[in-house]
Amino acid sequence: MNFVATLSETAAKNLRELEENIRQAISDDEFIFEACEPLIRGGKRLRPMLMLLCANAKTSCPNERTMPLATALELIHTASLVHDDIIDTSKKRRGVETANSKYGAQIAVLIGDYLFAKAFQLVAENNYDARVQAILSKLVKNLCVGEIRQDRSLFAVPTMTEYYTRINLKTAIFLSSCCELGAIVAQMDSHEVETLSAYGTSLGLAFQIIDDLLDFCGDEKVTGKPHGSDLKSGVITLPVIRALSTSDEAPALRKIVTSGAVTCDQIATAIKIIRGTDAVDYCRTRAEAHVEAARINLSSSLKVSVRIALERIAEFVVDRTR
Repeated sequence: MNFVATLSETAAKNLRELEENIRQAISDDEFIFEACEPLIRGGKRLRPMLMLLCANAKTSCPNERTMPLATALELIHTASLVHDDIIDTSKKRRGVETANSKYGAQIAVLIGDYLFAKAFQLVAENNYDARVQAILSKLVKNLCVGEIRQDRSLFAVPTMTEYYTRINLKTAIFLSSCCELGAIVAQMDSHEVETLSAYGTSLGLAFQIIDDLLDFCGDEKVTGKPHGSDLKSGVITLPVIRALSTSDEAPALRKIVTSGAVTCDQIATAIKIIRGTDAVDYCRTRAEAHVEAARINLSSSLKVSVRIALERIAEFVVDRTR
């Protein structure tokens, strides 16, 4: 399911304008454009679209007020992916060669830094108030904290609380911030800001759980990465946590995922053990519960077209294949 195809014509038009703005934002330098253009190609644009939809959830908000911030959000997301790929030594992203694989880690770090800087430049040049800047700064800080916590706990089995803290920092806060920023730019009242932010939080939790699930059961040609990539990197996610608590082969699985160096054969064994449990259904059920919690926060006072779009995005999150 492609949620973009389900959006209203207005939202689809906004998406086309957003694409042009993103390309324009990285066109300062020929090498920068060459390095960044493959990274921005093919993204879902989920984060900026959430912001744009929420900004127009009650009344129409001018594009000149929303587009720079929407562009900045996508640049921040792309920057975080560039840095993630360096940390994980990933070779492919969205089916193309990663910046660190193509140019080396040093240049890739600078590309990520450039994208962060460009995002905040857009925010500063378009006179967004201190509240917007504070939310974005806190967002980037939390992305870093989430990545640091993950890196410091590689090959260690997290508790459920630790797992949820990590995915909240890495994903849920980002989607929540996008919704919150849209509502703030549209000058909604505090209750409306809070409920849309809560929608984003629940949506983000569901998104990351499905992302973790796809690492074990997604179509590799669609996801663009091999099964067990998280295991190979030492990142232990919800499917593993669930399998460890239910499988008769839990000791063997624990030995593999905490070994510190996982071979391809071990990954295949681990995936077989995980698929032999209810881990897939369990994760999907949890994701669906978070999506339902997201829907509950969509007020009947929202414009019908926006409410439908946000509901469809929730459906996309649990039904997506990449």
